[in-house]
Amino acid sequence: MALVTYAEAIVQAHREEMQRDPTVFALGTDIAQYGGSFKTTKDLWKEFGLERLLNTPISEGGITGAALGAALAGMRPVADLHYIDFCTVAMDQIVQHCAKISLMTGGHAKAPLVIRVQGGGGKSNAAQHSQSLEAWFAHVPGLIVVQPSTPYDAKGLLKSCIRDDNPVMFIEHKGLYNMKQEIPDGEYLVPIGVADVKRVGRDVTVVATSAMVHVALKVASTLAERGIEVEVVDPRTIFPLDEETILASVRKTHRVVVLHEAVRRHGIGAEIAAMIQEKAFDDLDAPVMRVGGKETVIAISPILENAAIPSEADLIRAIEQVTYRSIAA
Repeated sequence: MALVTYAEAIVQAHREEMQRDPTVFALGTDIAQYGGSFKTTKDLWKEFGLERLLNTPISEGGITGAALGAALAGMRPVADLHYIDFCTVAMDQIVQHCAKISLMTGGHAKAPLVIRVQGGGGKSNAAQHSQSLEAWFAHVPGLIVVQPSTPYDAKGLLKSCIRDDNPVMFIEHKGLYNMKQEIPDGEYLVPIGVADVKRVGRDVTVVATSAMVHVALKVASTLAERGIEVEVVDPRTIFPLDEETILASVRKTHRVVVLHEAVRRHGIGAEIAAMIQEKAFDDLDAPVMRVGGKETVIAISPILENAAIPSEADLIRAIEQVTYRSIAA
């Protein structure tokens, strides 16, 4: 086992897959000598050269279009678009072409590409660099959408996504890049579409995504001291969603809170809540609660930004509602 950061885990996944398969390459702005904005391709160019670590112009549409063309020609590109907010200028390529090409050709054409982006707030990057837009992409047939919350998951999932024959939106979180965790020295894969129970509990299930997994785990530790055992389920893959693991937890605890950083309205939490209501209604002892970001853009002010992002207190209030008990501060 080795202690590595989330960013280093991403580098390792690139390196191992590029060593294993010569068709794998990466492209994006400043990803070679500079190592990417978040150092997630650091020093890879020294080993693989500038033909497999391609520095590109600042054109997200061009990066995505080039990646799709390479994928259709038999390569396995990993396109780094940096902030998820920058996908707004590449939506035609992502939604109209990457997501649809296999379906529109009856499977004769494949688009095995990964589009790496990072979302979320907490770093005072302001409104145009701090959004959580995973629900946009989860709504589009043809796209796989992944949100790893730990270094272990980030490495294992990225390797699986690079090997997959479908286009993948691989959404990292800027607040997690320095997080450290022990991960195996050898190769391992985390399967796409399989959730992970990050903490076992009996009283209430919290289904949390990305950085909010760690908010849920902190709350679970706090509430355990007060006699409430919280089960934390991390979907890891937003689509395809592991319904079985979520439903198994619901049928055990009978109470659910869904937690994500994105604005609550029309977020992925609504889909998860609807799925639970449709498939496990009789197992519920309380309505499914959703906790999400406030209905506002993210401000550059740390105080205003923190007010917009779900907090531990927000989650505790929701748990109070589904457990019908007051939790003393």
